[in-house]
Amino acid sequence: MADVKAEFEQAQKDVETLTKRPSNEDLLALYAHYKQATAGDVAGKRPGITDFKGRAKYDAWARLKGTDAESAMQAYVAKVGQLLDAERG
Repeated sequence: MADVKAEFEQAQKDVETLTKRPSNEDLLALYAHYKQATAGDVAGKRPGITDFKGRAKYDAWARLKGTDAESAMQAYVAKVGQLLDAERG
């Protein structure tokens, strides 16, 4: 897992270098996988219907319930790689 953790930490730095803003779907995927990798399963109440952003983030994270930290890190690294590749053309 040490290698995955190092790749995960590097991907967190790499995502900051993106010059194009990722789509909302990609941003939610990054958020959800980051949270699952660092905090585990989502906890707390689902945000109210008027909190669109909070609700979307909560739902994206909740869909990953039961995913282990290493798998979430690998998915995060893969998504960052896709975004970087797309930006390079």
